[in-house]
Amino acid sequence: MSVIRQYGLKRCSTCVKARKWLQEQGQQVEFTDYRDEPTDQALLQTWAAAAGGAQAMINRNSQTWRGLPENRKTPGSEQEWLALAAEFPSLIKRPVTMFADGSITFGFAQDTFAAHLS
Repeated sequence: MSVIRQYGLKRCSTCVKARKWLQEQGQQVEFTDYRDEPTDQALLQTWAAAAGGAQAMINRNSQTWRGLPENRKTPGSEQEWLALAAEFPSLIKRPVTMFADGSITFGFAQDTFAAHLS
């Protein structure tokens, strides 16, 4: 059995729900809280590529986003978006799930997860 890697916040209800669902499907999940263990730049770039750009992996509905000063909400480049995600990991849509097939998803949807398991 391949291990599914999942990143997020340990107290995030969506992360808990996603992890529980995967475990109920008999999957082994290795979870990393990216506030406790900061994500390196290479992994952030991998996620950004999967999302269609770093800007696309940012959750603009989050409390963290709403608390940012306006001048921080308009990074001018991909590298600046990545730097913002590294500085404030709770801005990243979660959970980030890396399946054995190499695919990466953001958030939790049972149908999407099921498709990656089949």
